[in-house]
This record gives sequence, C-alpha cells and structure tokens, in this order.
Amino acid sequence: MEKTALITGGSRGIGLEIVKVFEKHAYKVLAPTREEMDLRDHNSIVAYCEKLDKTIDVIVNNAGINAIATIENLNNEVFQDMIQVNLLAPLTIIQFFKEKMRQNSIGRIVNISSIWSAVSKTGRGGYAATKSAINSITKTLSIELAPNILINAVAPGFVNTELTRQNNSPEEIKNITSSIPMGRLAEPAEIARLVYFLASENNTYITGQTVFIDGGYTCK
Repeated sequence: MEKTALITGGSRGIGLEIVKVFEKHAYKVLAPTREEMDLRDHNSIVAYCEKLDKTIDVIVNNAGINAIATIENLNNEVFQDMIQVNLLAPLTIIQFFKEKMRQNSIGRIVNISSIWSAVSKTGRGGYAATKSAINSITKTLSIELAPNILINAVAPGFVNTELTRQNNSPEEIKNITSSIPMGRLAEPAEIARLVYFLASENNTYITGQTVFIDGGYTCK
C-alpha cells in the first residue's frame, strides 16, 4: 500500500531534498505551503490537519526559523515566532496524528534539530533554546509513543544551501569549512538520506535519539 509522509518546510534546501527522497521511494508526499498551513498560526495548523483524509505514516518536522539575534535584540515577538514554528508547531502536528499512527501499529516521526542544540555561537540563543527543547521532547515522546511509533531528531551542521550562502560571505564559508573535520559542508541530500532511513521501516529499533550529522564539527 502507498504510504504518506507529511513534510513541513519542503519547498527548498534540506526540506526539498527530503521530499525528493521520499518520492523516490514511492511515498505520497504532503508538503504544505505557508498558504495551506501557516506554522505561525495554531488554528491554521489544526485546520490543515483536519482536512486531511489520508493516513499519515511519516511526519518530518523540518520547517524552522533561525533568527540570529543577540540578547539585546532578541525581542519577544522574534522569540515567540521561533518557539511557535520550531517547537509548538511540531508538537501540534504530532498530537493530531499520533492516535491514527498507533491504530496502524506503525509510525515514524523525525524532528529536524540543529548543531546549535549542542554547541553555541553569538546570536543563536533563541534558536538554540528551541532546538534543545525539540531534542528533549523527542526523548520524552519516544517513551510515550512506544512501541509502535519511533521518533528521532536529526541535527545537521553546516549545509550547502542557498540560505547558508545568503547568511555567510565566501570568506566566512571558507572559514567554516576549515573548522569542520570533514573539510566541507554537508550536501542537503546527505541529510535527507539520514532522515529517510530513520523514517523508514528499515529503522526498527532507533528511537528517542538526536543524531548529529555535522562532519565531526561538534566532536572537537
């Protein structure tokens, strides 16, 4: 039977590659646009989920906001947006579909985290807080949703995306690359393949883990 994967933030970068790898493996992929499901709006999320008449086999909570701001500039509105999109939206989606997943006796959930949940850098305080929280919630839910639903987090490091190139000059990217033991940025497809494995039936026993895919960056 055809399986269905719900993937947020699937229009570009890592999310787009995640969509591609699931489609390659014959999944029906639902990757709602912001117009279809605005992750900043709880009611919009609920309305979109209620309209779905398909069984959801896989959830990939990929969408996120990384607003770089030091403590002086981390205003309440910016922080609330990050909390809503990076933390509360994934929880709302999981809460909505968990019972249907349980009824099917199988389900996979992958939350996209970040290296900034383990290490830090100026201006990443708010973002790091939300990603640390998603790691913790992933652990707790692995216990609450077992044994039929496996849930994990994937924490990418520096990835060769349009957003990375927008936020960093060529010189900055060169410096970043030199700080990574593997000597290069990750490609989005590498992240996507790990996400697919954790969300597939090939993963039969890994749950509650945050898997860092960062070329060794956080091992230094």
